[in-house]
Amino acid sequence: LKLKFMKNFYIHNRRISSNDPPLVIAEVGINHEGNINKAFKMIDAAKKSGAEAIKFQCHITEKEMIYTDMTPGKISKEKLWNIIKRCELTEQEEKKVQQYCKKKKIFYFSTPFSKEAAYRLNKMNVPIFKIGSGECNNLPLIDYISSLGKPIILSTGMNNIKSIKESIKIIRKYKVPFALMHCTSMYPTPYNKVRLGAIKDLQKNFPNVPLGLSDHSENIWTCLGAVSLGACLLEKHFTISRKWPGPDTAISIEPDELKDLIIASKAIWESRGGKKDILKEEKPVIDFAYATVVSISSIRKGEIFSKKNIWVKRPGTGKILADKYNKIIGKKCLNNIRENQHIHPKDVEEFYKINF
Repeated sequence: LKLKFMKNFYIHNRRISSNDPPLVIAEVGINHEGNINKAFKMIDAAKKSGAEAIKFQCHITEKEMIYTDMTPGKISKEKLWNIIKRCELTEQEEKKVQQYCKKKKIFYFSTPFSKEAAYRLNKMNVPIFKIGSGECNNLPLIDYISSLGKPIILSTGMNNIKSIKESIKIIRKYKVPFALMHCTSMYPTPYNKVRLGAIKDLQKNFPNVPLGLSDHSENIWTCLGAVSLGACLLEKHFTISRKWPGPDTAISIEPDELKDLIIASKAIWESRGGKKDILKEEKPVIDFAYATVVSISSIRKGEIFSKKNIWVKRPGTGKILADKYNKIIGKKCLNNIRENQHIHPKDVEEFYKINF
């Protein structure tokens, strides 16, 4: 599945394309509950699991929303305002998280939910912006983020091809590299609503753009399926334990699952492509597994090969493979042959007329 892409797309020095191992993003989001020490522990756990990248969310509550009594549906009965406010990190805390990631050698980036949050992250010199599904059709915010000139990962939950095209038109205006993430904004997402076929839809409509899956289903299975379809970015909510409190812990994967996702996604990436032919590396198995034509009784020179004196047996080191057996039947034998011997083409009358 070799795909060209619009521009080389990098996070730090890590190239993201369908021709590279998929990048798994451990999405802490706000599962730290506003506690920077929990954030540090999650960074440690993600790094220990083998993660290259970890993502947070940058919330400045008053700048991204007005006060509301709304609750986030089935996710929580707590007021949305209270959740976001409680889970905020200050600018200094954000910088400390970024510095800790640098110390631990894991890529840090974050999703801004307001112009002010994007400005803060840009001052922190983040290498890339992630735009969440809720902001996919927030054209003013996309315009501002794009104007900062850094690569963008755009999540596309709750949007269709038409609305995604409008967002991409703005990103392309600023000539910044971008990637798209398919996403279903349901928490958790039932498997029959994941719609991995949307990855193919995105490939068709946005050729040469790196694609990924931001997944909210349980387990890691759908992410693995996405890799087989060409996804080169995988994002899963992450926590140390689903027993911990946190807005997204119920749909988050734990360290062992993150480790499995990283290992398995690379294995599936390595397994893609190819075509149905015979590998030279299969030759050792061919030598013992194939059947070739052999004598099952002594055959005198001048006798006719028949089902009574030849059959097919292993190993596959003979010169006449089993698929040529019927072409030998009825031909005259040109040499004396003992029982249980491979039949050689030169034992067969007019062997040069048979394509062995």
